[in-house]
Amino acid sequence: MAHFGSERVPWAVSRALHATARRAFATAPSTEPPTESNTEPSPKLESVRGQRAMYDHPFSSWGSSQLSPHILLRCTILDSKGQVKSISGLFRKSDLCAHHGLEPRDLRKIDSRVPNLVPTILARRSGILINILHIRAMVKSDAVLLFDSYGNNDSRLNSAFVYHLEYNLRLSSSKLPYEFRALESIFASVLDALRSELSWLRLVVEDVLETLEDDIDREKLRMLLQISRKLHGFLSRSRGIKTAATEVLDNDEDMALMYLTAAKEGHPRNAKSSMEELELLLESFEKQVEEVVAEIESMYANVNNTQEIAELMLDSNRNRILSMELRIGIVTLGFTMATFVAGLFGMNLVSGLEEHPYAFYVTTAATCILAMIVSINGVHQLAKMRRVGLSVNNLPSANLDNIGKPEAHDLTHARAWWWREKQFRSQRRAQASRVPQDGYTAAQLAQEQALAESSTEHPLDPSELSTNPSPHGEPLPAATMERPGEADEPPPHKSV
Repeated sequence: MAHFGSERVPWAVSRALHATARRAFATAPSTEPPTESNTEPSPKLESVRGQRAMYDHPFSSWGSSQLSPHILLRCTILDSKGQVKSISGLFRKSDLCAHHGLEPRDLRKIDSRVPNLVPTILARRSGILINILHIRAMVKSDAVLLFDSYGNNDSRLNSAFVYHLEYNLRLSSSKLPYEFRALESIFASVLDALRSELSWLRLVVEDVLETLEDDIDREKLRMLLQISRKLHGFLSRSRGIKTAATEVLDNDEDMALMYLTAAKEGHPRNAKSSMEELELLLESFEKQVEEVVAEIESMYANVNNTQEIAELMLDSNRNRILSMELRIGIVTLGFTMATFVAGLFGMNLVSGLEEHPYAFYVTTAATCILAMIVSINGVHQLAKMRRVGLSVNNLPSANLDNIGKPEAHDLTHARAWWWREKQFRSQRRAQASRVPQDGYTAAQLAQEQALAESSTEHPLDPSELSTNPSPHGEPLPAATMERPGEADEPPPHKSV
């Protein structure tokens, strides 16, 4: 018997397991990268052969420094004519930095070992570094380097992107420079990826929302929660892409650095140069991403609203169940009181009612009436306690019927006060608009105008009603009230 851990395994089974393991190790394929016979690597950028354990083991290089020369990257290289020079070749990170004039921190974002979290578009003098969704690339004036992405298993999307990129780079009739044609293919692939995921999420969301209309159960709510998380993550990625494009549009220096072909020909752009081609390309990409973001936000809001409504409906059903339990408890209390009377009469004591001909009927009727009174009163009190409504001026909605209508004399008094207030304000405006007479200074006129404006802007509150309708002094003469359309002449100003 052979021992594996704490279990006993028969010797025959152990021998078979060892034989299977030996055959597996003997027939295991070599981890050496395949030799590319039909490609000619650059003299400064030779493909690394060896270092098999460093690259193949997923945890072997995690403890190494970013400046370590043993860090390897896989990338596909396309030349100036759109031809593929190298497919998934292995290159040292230090060699890539030395050949393309980059810093190790520039390649940190496109390192295939690190998951893609924040989309970035970096402009350098030697090229444009792009890290968006499944695309990690470096665009130069005469070459494109496509780095393998972490966890990217969509072969259809990658094949379509490479085909579109090759086709765009081979176009000789296009007026756009080489780097802008590469950027156009990259942006098109990013938009295709966003729309593909958006279409899938739209179908899933519509299906789940339709099923929730018929029945709400735990499994559907769990699925709705998962969809909400997916939408939130997708929304964050889409907003990050839009932010990356906006940052480039807002930085004229980075946009000038992206004109790699012009800089190679000896005509570098600066921040004051015309960059209409690149602006149109980035603005079109930003607007399309913004449309995707708006649709995702709408779907996310719809899912959140549905989730809140479902929770409210579940809370309402829970309250109904609790209310039903309380009703049953109240009715049980009423009949329990009736059984208390029956228990008293069931005692072995002589009460003198045993021989009475109607005692049984009277006692039965009294206990039934008592049980009904207790039950009905308890259910009524429960209904009053469960009644919930919005309050108006700290008054419950149930007490709104107690609010009486205003008396007729109060309305007449309010109308009279308001008409007198209008007359007073018209007098103030007339006094303020008069031309200064002898001894009437401009300062006094300005003071009168300010007083008139303040009285117009801040009308008095009708709650200030009193026995004297006008709060500014004595009531106006009766002749004035008989002619509501006319205003009294203001008294002449006194000279100072």
